[in-house]
Amino acid sequence: MYANDLTSQPQPRIETFATTSVLNRNGVKPPGEVIGPDDRGLWWPTLPPRPSVDEVEQRKRPQEEVGKPELIKDIKYKLTYGVGNTQQTLPTNYEVYRQVVKAYPQRTPLELTLGVNDNSVEKAEPVSK
Repeated sequence: MYANDLTSQPQPRIETFATTSVLNRNGVKPPGEVIGPDDRGLWWPTLPPRPSVDEVEQRKRPQEEVGKPELIKDIKYKLTYGVGNTQQTLPTNYEVYRQVVKAYPQRTPLELTLGVNDNSVEKAEPVSK
């Protein structure tokens, strides 16, 4: 973070030095070097290199203070499902992801509840027989 006053500036300037990502699919360990699973069942990529003091100082603008480099983790949950011959991918949440993970090994069909304007998946429950 960079700001003229790190203690009072509400939105400091954020710089990205390096990123890594990994795709968690159905709770199965992704290929390659990953860390985990964590206590939520998620796998994480190996950490990107920490920026050096020189790299941090080079991005500092005049009059700015420099904050301590932080690792920011971001998770986006999405569910891809079939309707007839088409597939739809919508954003969802952790609870729905966990239902899919539990259902996946036995290929248990799930009934999905969509959100407002069918723009998200709000719930996934095993289909009642």
